[in-house]
Amino acid sequence: MSENEQNENKNKDFINPIDPDHITENPHNLPYPHMAGSALVKPEDEGKLKGRALNAMEHQTDMQLKQLYEQMNLLASQAKGLQDRKIISEKIYGAEMRFEPLINHIYHLYQKEDKTYLLSLIAPDQWGRSKKSFEFVATVQLLADHTWDVLEKSDLEI
Repeated sequence: MSENEQNENKNKDFINPIDPDHITENPHNLPYPHMAGSALVKPEDEGKLKGRALNAMEHQTDMQLKQLYEQMNLLASQAKGLQDRKIISEKIYGAEMRFEPLINHIYHLYQKEDKTYLLSLIAPDQWGRSKKSFEFVATVQLLADHTWDVLEKSDLEI
């Protein structure tokens, strides 16, 4: 027998004891450790993972919704303040004034009994005994652009 024939006979007689279904060329892709010294790999409970993720997502979206709600309330209160400022400014420019208002000075708006308005230098607590029958509307300050900043406002419906 030639040498080639002997090698062929040896290869035919050799039976690999390792089951091909239990080996892999990429052991790092296995869902279990492939050697005795490998790190412990435990399967995760998918329900627990999804539950944690859902809880985190709900917490995050609730926090963002709360921030948006607070921003919306801030914008609404700023819009209300501007509306009040506009209405009071219109009342001031239609009010009786016996002086020229100066920038950065503080004035007080009153409504008279006949429903007309009066801009005064006198604060509500400065009238003393000679208090007129005026209804306090607002304390205002004239700004440089000739708009009025409302410093204090009464609950009186304007």
